[in-house]
Amino acid sequence: MICTRNEIKEISKSLKAQGKKIVFTNGCFDILHRGHVEYLLKAKTFGDVLILGLNSDGSVKGLKGPSRPINSEQDRAVVTHGLSSVDYLVIFGEDTPLEIIKIIKPDVIAKGGDYTPRQVVGKAEVEQNGGRVEIIPFLSGYSSSGIIDKI
Repeated sequence: MICTRNEIKEISKSLKAQGKKIVFTNGCFDILHRGHVEYLLKAKTFGDVLILGLNSDGSVKGLKGPSRPINSEQDRAVVTHGLSSVDYLVIFGEDTPLEIIKIIKPDVIAKGGDYTPRQVVGKAEVEQNGGRVEIIPFLSGYSSSGIIDKI
């Protein structure tokens, strides 16, 4: 389900009341590739439910530059949410997903191998609630930027 902030807040509360372990990850997912798919599949293994925070178009421009994103946030949302590993998706416009993390209160935050646990936004918040950060190694040779350069 592609959710608003209010919807994801209520869904998260309900999932926690059911004793479900929530995993959160985030990213741009501009040009979906094998590395993204395998990353999301691995993230899902850390809990019962995977919530994906997707950077808005404005947020991607701020992070990646004026020529990005290639695909609109709505297109990226539909494509990534269509993956079997993604249970819920919420779009955020800030530079970081901290506000969404505070709303969801995940048990696990999963991030890609270009981060150390110390660099992960929301680490303190998730650990304060008894959760943890998981770092997933990148699948070598796969990146949206690399695909764009190749094209």
